[in-house]
Amino acid sequence: MIIPILKIGDVLIVTLQSELTDREVEELSHDILDKINKVGAEGVIIDITALKVVDSFMARSLNSIASAATLLGSEVVVVGIQPAVALTLVELGLRVSWGVKTALNLEKGLEILKKERA
Repeated sequence: MIIPILKIGDVLIVTLQSELTDREVEELSHDILDKINKVGAEGVIIDITALKVVDSFMARSLNSIASAATLLGSEVVVVGIQPAVALTLVELGLRVSWGVKTALNLEKGLEILKKERA
């Protein structure tokens, strides 16, 4: 499955429309980091609104993407975390690390990136 990575200004927007296999998550990670490097993106928004389940692999992968993106000079905001997903992540003991920011929706995610760069 190819997941589009849209560029708006200096921000990349990645919208996950369905559950991904572990392999697809790994490919997406590489695609995002390659795109950051190619276009010099200063921000990345990963929209997971459509996901009903986020397993531990996906959660660790989001942290890894954010960690690597930070090393490349890009801020990451994960948006659209559903309440049930948030509860599951807490119950699994998974934490957001390396300055991954979260927001309720895309609009608020863009606001966070705008403030960070101001």
